[in-house]
Amino acid sequence: MKRIVFAFLFFFGLTFVNAQVTFKPGLRAGLNLSKITQSDASTRSDFYIAGFGELKLTKYYTLQPEISYSKQGGNDVLVQNFNNQTGNYDVSKEDISVDYISFAIVNKFTFNNKFNIHIGPTIDFQAGQNQFTQSDVDLAFLLGLGISVTNNLSIEARVKKGIIDIYETDYFSDNSYNVGDYNTNFLFQLGVSYTFDLK
Repeated sequence: MKRIVFAFLFFFGLTFVNAQVTFKPGLRAGLNLSKITQSDASTRSDFYIAGFGELKLTKYYTLQPEISYSKQGGNDVLVQNFNNQTGNYDVSKEDISVDYISFAIVNKFTFNNKFNIHIGPTIDFQAGQNQFTQSDVDLAFLLGLGISVTNNLSIEARVKKGIIDIYETDYFSDNSYNVGDYNTNFLFQLGVSYTFDLK
């Protein structure tokens, strides 16, 4: 067993040493399709834009830190607002828009110089919202797939799932609307990325 582990580490180390480490800055942008989990809310369409640094460490592995601006939320969300005139809470369905500044550490694995898989954690900070949310910070994990069109241009699709309860819905009750008590961000992204050659 020790020999197998040693051989694996030796092979990985040899691959790393022989690889030409490169760095390229880049931009990502595209369509956001976001939703609030455990609710009957409908999907919200918006956009994202991001900057990143592509640090290619081996032929197959790239470390890619990212910072992005992402517009998320959900439509037709059951919300409750206090009515000062009646002294009661009014329940209605409204569109929720939440803007995030997101920091991600993406691990990118490349196959055949064409396809790549993305996986990594993110931490998101609210930059604005049109409804009350119970947390200004979200932690999430992403999983994605990229296809290289040229050496610089790629098409990407990602799924991102938050793990923090963002919306307070414990007090909602409506027989026609199903809602749970653990409401997190769910996001699907489809877009393009472009890297710039440094000379």
